[in-house]
Amino acid sequence: MASLDSKTPQGALADKWTNYKNNIRLVNPANKRKIDVIIVGTGLAGGSAAATLAELGYNVKAFCYQDSPRRAHSIAAQGGINAAKNYQGDGDSVYRLFYDTIKGGDYRSREANVYRLAEVSANIIDQCVAQGVPFARDYGGLLDNRSFGGVLVSRTFYAKGQTGQQLLLGAYSAMNRQIAKGKITMYNRHEMLDVVLVNGKARGIIARNLITGEIERHSAHAVVIASGGYGNVFFLSTNAMGSNATAAWKIHKRGAYFANPCYTQIHPTCIPVHGDQQSKLTLMSESLRNDGRIWVPKKLEDAKAVREGKLKPTDIAEEDRDYYLERRYPSFGNLVPRDVASRAAKERCDAGFGIINNSTNEGVFLDFSSAIERYGKEQAHIQGVHNPSREKILQLGEEVVASKYGNLFDMYQQITDDNPYKTPMKIYPAVHYTMGGIWVDYNLMTTVPGLYAIGEANFSDHGANRLGASALMQGLADGYFVLPYTIGDYLADDIRTGPIPTNTPEFDAAEKHVTDRISQLINNNGKHSVDYFHKKLGHIMWNKVGMARNAQGLSEAIHEIAELREQFWKEVRVPGVPNEFNQELEKAGRVADFLELGELFARDALERNESCGGHFREEYRTEEGEARRDDEHFTYVAAWEYTGKPSEAILHKEDLKFDNVELKTRSYK
Repeated sequence: MASLDSKTPQGALADKWTNYKNNIRLVNPANKRKIDVIIVGTGLAGGSAAATLAELGYNVKAFCYQDSPRRAHSIAAQGGINAAKNYQGDGDSVYRLFYDTIKGGDYRSREANVYRLAEVSANIIDQCVAQGVPFARDYGGLLDNRSFGGVLVSRTFYAKGQTGQQLLLGAYSAMNRQIAKGKITMYNRHEMLDVVLVNGKARGIIARNLITGEIERHSAHAVVIASGGYGNVFFLSTNAMGSNATAAWKIHKRGAYFANPCYTQIHPTCIPVHGDQQSKLTLMSESLRNDGRIWVPKKLEDAKAVREGKLKPTDIAEEDRDYYLERRYPSFGNLVPRDVASRAAKERCDAGFGIINNSTNEGVFLDFSSAIERYGKEQAHIQGVHNPSREKILQLGEEVVASKYGNLFDMYQQITDDNPYKTPMKIYPAVHYTMGGIWVDYNLMTTVPGLYAIGEANFSDHGANRLGASALMQGLADGYFVLPYTIGDYLADDIRTGPIPTNTPEFDAAEKHVTDRISQLINNNGKHSVDYFHKKLGHIMWNKVGMARNAQGLSEAIHEIAELREQFWKEVRVPGVPNEFNQELEKAGRVADFLELGELFARDALERNESCGGHFREEYRTEEGEARRDDEHFTYVAAWEYTGKPSEAILHKEDLKFDNVELKTRSYK
């Protein structure tokens, strides 16, 4: 059994990372040329890690299932990236970013990792500016900032509503430089299907060429998993349809512990579900909550009239609108953390005030009329327009809003055919990000030597709830500034190892395991499609393991998922053959993994008898309906060891110690 040692350095919190870097082993530049590193996933975490390790001199083999690293799901991140630069002079600091992140995660993350994240955040901005990332700037040319949920400062750097895409292009350009030099070998349209362990160490992977169907062996001295999260276990989520958990789940089954799978984030500003044929959901950036005000009608009869199309939202008077976040959380208002905003929306809709005409009345308004009027008056004053007409005020205000959020507004209008400048957006919470993931220590190494997990694929920084604009921060921090140091300490033992051969019994066994599974799927000849099972799983997950959970529903979910998995292996039908381009085969393997992960997810939620962050157990709430933690019994990371069945996984606990922040009830009132 692997020991759950976080390897957190000793000493003062602010000095841990500096002292650690000063004392780790280094690899001579001449020796780095002898060492190979595999990186699975080329989003912000994987792409930045590949570029940096190659720049240092390592030989990098990078794998992505897309046709190009530019297609990684990181491009979908809209709103921004956090960094403690204090450019606005509003009191921000490294410690405040650290504290906001710890508090935002409901005190369920490791102090040392979070402080390191806050510490290196400023370096990320400098790195990306040097790469030419076009961050927004103010009138004087300085980098601009906006605010995100769960904080009282403006620390979020952004590139309109395309921040993830622009940051990814920066990492991609750095990768291309190394690809051209031959230091990165790029394997596009390849999917990792197993990791190979030799003498207990990660020494390679088995991958499938998604174009030809060929099964390939690739060796290295270390393997890094940067394949993102598992939100698509719910079927409907804001993730790209191809986003999956296969790489992370495969290494879990080979010995890497899976931590806190029940910590999943529900994002409050998503375009609501509009039909049962929908395959994914579309996110509206949290940045919109800077200027958008969230409300529902105060009167049940008005809500019913809106749902039935008898009343337009613009017909409802200001005094008849319930700006419920501003009412319940006056200090933070519309910028409360995502879990708080999501539960508040659900509570209003469950009470009958939702504005979408469907079975659950799911939907609330996100309204920009106040911001448009405010900006319009400000611009009129700046331009010297005296006594401007209302039309002029609205015109000027819409121009300001368009300059900040224009592409997001255009996207919303294309999807819904509503003009958000004229009428409020309709939004509702949806599955977005997974805080849980592969357990890693301070070095970002899993419980398997030589096997690392970075970015959303690991659990390390966000606790039970991720603050907005922190995903990009963690991905780039891990790839640019953390892993390149920590992996060298491990690889220092491999400078005399030489190339890792692939013609060994370990590679033979791993390849046979992969091909046997593919044959089983192809030859099953069942009667139901892969999507049939994925949708059924998503239905179970959303209804019983979603925004609100209880012991009965979770117990039922565990049983139902196990039954569904058994049915899947008996009745799934995968057309085509394995040795060619076959997207149904790709999906089948991923859904098979989700059917195992979903059960562990539900079990983890059942074991955690408290509410914290994105994990909300209905039995554990305050009189005001807020999450009620149990710090006496659950101040730990739940790390699960695979034993053959998710229902029989062994729970290991990493106790969380808080020496620098006070453990107290989270409040945004």
